[in-house]
Amino acid sequence: MQNRTGTSLTLNFRLLLCIPIMALTGCSGMQSALNPAGAQAGRISGLWWLFFFVLTSVYVLVLIFTIAVFFRRHRSSLPLAPELPHPPRERRAQTIVGSAVGVTVIILFVFLFAEFATGHSLQEQPEPGALQIKVTGRQWWWEVQYQDPTPSRMVTTANEIHVPVGRSVQFQLQSPDVIHSFWAPNFHGKKDLIPGHPTTLTFKATTPGTFRGQCAEYCGFQHAHMRFVIVAESTNDFQTWLEQQRQPGREPGDETEKKGKEVFMSASCVMCHTIQGTPARATVGPDLTHLGSRPFLGAGTIPNNLGHLGGWVLDPQSIKPGVHMPQNNLSPGDLRALIAYLESLK
Repeated sequence: MQNRTGTSLTLNFRLLLCIPIMALTGCSGMQSALNPAGAQAGRISGLWWLFFFVLTSVYVLVLIFTIAVFFRRHRSSLPLAPELPHPPRERRAQTIVGSAVGVTVIILFVFLFAEFATGHSLQEQPEPGALQIKVTGRQWWWEVQYQDPTPSRMVTTANEIHVPVGRSVQFQLQSPDVIHSFWAPNFHGKKDLIPGHPTTLTFKATTPGTFRGQCAEYCGFQHAHMRFVIVAESTNDFQTWLEQQRQPGREPGDETEKKGKEVFMSASCVMCHTIQGTPARATVGPDLTHLGSRPFLGAGTIPNNLGHLGGWVLDPQSIKPGVHMPQNNLSPGDLRALIAYLESLK
């Protein structure tokens, strides 16, 4: 009996030591609900920390009482004799149990009201002049379109979202295929994208930086590789980026890039992708007008550099099995020219 109790206490001590380690792990990295970069995420983080501190306190108190009882029993070497009813002791026990039940009920109601208040505060309406961004979740990438009253000034990109710090942003979320879930934990909770039922999500970035997000609803074979990045930056930097994105695709600068453009227009690439300023106007795959400036390929699967881009164009199935992009049987010369052209699109 004593060995079993001692083992239980050892496990409890180990669990107690794991709590701060788990908390610090949750705070690290770019993608974390405990590292809020927006007002809504701050409220979610506050609710989490309320649960954490209250429940940790309860756990520590229970552990202290357990240890106290263990050592009290351990000091007594006499065999336990049947105890006769002792009214004062029983009344004290009833008072302690009743108080514990009352405190438990109060804690549960505090949690209930805190959760209701947090949920209500997350239903924030966009401010006048809010930035409108249409996000379409597809298997397995994100199409991002910046809305504008003038259609020619709208910007379309993929898996990369830039937002100005201090300005309300409303996301118009939709899915044409299966259920996805837009989750940017540093800014807000997750929002499901159900086909045929567009929805919205509003937040305001308060901290500049680059943060990760991802699909939080299983949507098929490559669900784990359906990520995006959110870049929160100053208003001036955002406007500079947006104006740069409105520019058409860069014209080839040398003979290799010219040949690469010809390869793009004559191969199957033109049947799926758009490059503004060229005859390529397909919308099956991501818009490639400024592909060279994006940090990742394949919705965060691999970094965007010369080697990875070549492998992705030649055989995307070997990198992201099940992706809808087919293999491209290009000669080495055509592949080098095409990659040089795509790399120049910044």
